[in-house]
Amino acid sequence: MKEPLIEINDLNRFFLAGEQQVAVLKDIDLKIYPGEMVAIMGTSGSGKSTLMNILGCLDRPSSGSYKISGRETKELDADELATLRRNHFGFIFQRYHLLSHLDALGNTELAAVYAGVAKDSRRERAHMLLSRLGLEERCEHKPSQLSGGQQQRVSIARALMNGGEVILADEPTGALDTRSGQEVMTVLRELHQQGHTVIIVTHDPQVAAKAERIIEIQDGEIIADRVNVALESEQLASSAADSSSATSHKELRGAWLGRFTEAFKMAWIAMTSNRLRTLLTMLGIIIGITAVVSIVAIGEGAKQQVISDINAIGVNTIEIFPGKDWGDERAASIDTLVAADVEALQAQPFVDSVTPSITSGQQLRYYNVAVNVSVNAVGEQYFRVKGLIVAEGRPLLREDIRTQAQVVVIDSNTRKKLFTSGEDPIGKVLLIGDSPWTVIGVAEDKSNPFDSGGNLSVWMPHSSVTTRLVGRKNFSSIIVRTPDGMTSMVAEQSIVRLLTTRHGIKDFFTFSTDSILKAVEKTTTTLTLLVSSIAVISLIVGGIGVMNIMLVSVTERTREIGIRMAVGARQSDILQQFLIEAVMVCLIGGGIGILLSFGVSALFSLLVPDMQMLFSVTAIVAAVVCSSLIGVLFGFLPARNAARLDPIEALARE
Repeated sequence: MKEPLIEINDLNRFFLAGEQQVAVLKDIDLKIYPGEMVAIMGTSGSGKSTLMNILGCLDRPSSGSYKISGRETKELDADELATLRRNHFGFIFQRYHLLSHLDALGNTELAAVYAGVAKDSRRERAHMLLSRLGLEERCEHKPSQLSGGQQQRVSIARALMNGGEVILADEPTGALDTRSGQEVMTVLRELHQQGHTVIIVTHDPQVAAKAERIIEIQDGEIIADRVNVALESEQLASSAADSSSATSHKELRGAWLGRFTEAFKMAWIAMTSNRLRTLLTMLGIIIGITAVVSIVAIGEGAKQQVISDINAIGVNTIEIFPGKDWGDERAASIDTLVAADVEALQAQPFVDSVTPSITSGQQLRYYNVAVNVSVNAVGEQYFRVKGLIVAEGRPLLREDIRTQAQVVVIDSNTRKKLFTSGEDPIGKVLLIGDSPWTVIGVAEDKSNPFDSGGNLSVWMPHSSVTTRLVGRKNFSSIIVRTPDGMTSMVAEQSIVRLLTTRHGIKDFFTFSTDSILKAVEKTTTTLTLLVSSIAVISLIVGGIGVMNIMLVSVTERTREIGIRMAVGARQSDILQQFLIEAVMVCLIGGGIGILLSFGVSALFSLLVPDMQMLFSVTAIVAAVVCSSLIGVLFGFLPARNAARLDPIEALARE
């Protein structure tokens, strides 16, 4: 004896109406065998559509047993039920339920997308099915360009796409004229003859008369189950469903890629269909990414500018001072920094150049012009240590130090003050204190962030200054420039060891530009993080906007979600589609934000010419990653809501 394909025992379905429970199906017992053509007939409200929904695994019974090929459906999870809908059933709806943005070919192959069939294979089969149903010339037409009968044929082709062992037709002729209705019934009869099990739900006795078995349902109960005597002589088809379906249940390689591509395509269509809404959704992301990337670029530019300014006062320099640290009251009494230390340091491999330094304030006179200047007693390597260039004349020489020559190099500010008529200062004699000093050079201006630009400075041989002006042999400090490529830390440690050995005690301390650089980098990084954190708030606001709009989108597209579930889309497929859409919105918004930040950079350069915004690949990559994460985080809730929709409620939504 043939085993039943569908077996229902003591099935009930209840719905809540307010506080009351209404029984729509009551103690249903039913068996349907492979290859049958069955009509379930009843008036509106009799429960026939609810029964069809349960048969098609779109709905679950409240109690009782429903088995398909001996498999109990109540033991199946959501994805297993989706597999049944995708590979076992084919749905033909009264209202067609075609997706308006897809053409006939796209609607037909939809179920095969979720089954993982390769694109070329599913296109070929969809085209074959449409051609067999007389729609060969209409494959690229959208539903709005097709008649009702043609749309129903597309729905039939979709039902057959994955084989459609069981065809479930809900009022297949209800929305059609007489001629189109007859054509659809002819197609269903042909499918039955090919071996498909066809179950028709109808209220029309004429449609039911085309079936070999008629089941009447009234008030949720089966009141009759009889063989259609008029068709009793016809044999039931026993062959398996369409032979091409034999492999359709297999999920081929590329299944995930095919579903991802479809989800990406649908997300893009949804975005482009509502351009203004999409743009407004992106706006918060655009503003947030522009703000964050621009602030990071400004912070990096400011940091590099400060570093450049610090380098202007001495590149890779280490200064040595007497005492334990700044403010040491005994520093003035320490006189161990002497010329012999300078000579010892000059011989070391970790020293590029070195100079002593004594700084004092003196009055300088040239004829009747008197100014206060900063007198710097230095060595011949001072200008290399500090990176200063003598623009006119010459710098100090070793011979000047040895002979205690009374020569001086002045800066450009001093030149402007003393030589107002523009005369050449080289060779002129200045009075500093009571001693005459001959000008041998003029130093070029050099940007210094710690100098107001109005100070007057002159440089003289330290041997001359110590004997003629200050009356002491020890230095205020010694400045060392380290070779390029050597870390300041290594050189500093070597200097400390050398001088401690020479002095017998560590009666000095060191200070390097590296310390300043580290402090500046730490400060600018902290400020950048602080301001960026404030800018991130706009990103969070943008993310909330994305979530709100996606929730609205889910509500608007509920029917589409129901159609996709009916043809076999898993919950993960629906979740993936809406997540991709959210991520795309955020990624495109992030891309626009990055481009706008470059525009901000151009405007910033015009308004602040002394500083540039510096963009890093890391910041841009971080912006892209941030956009993606916002899409995932704020898109997950709407996507999850979409995936958890009930197929029946979704299909009923207009």
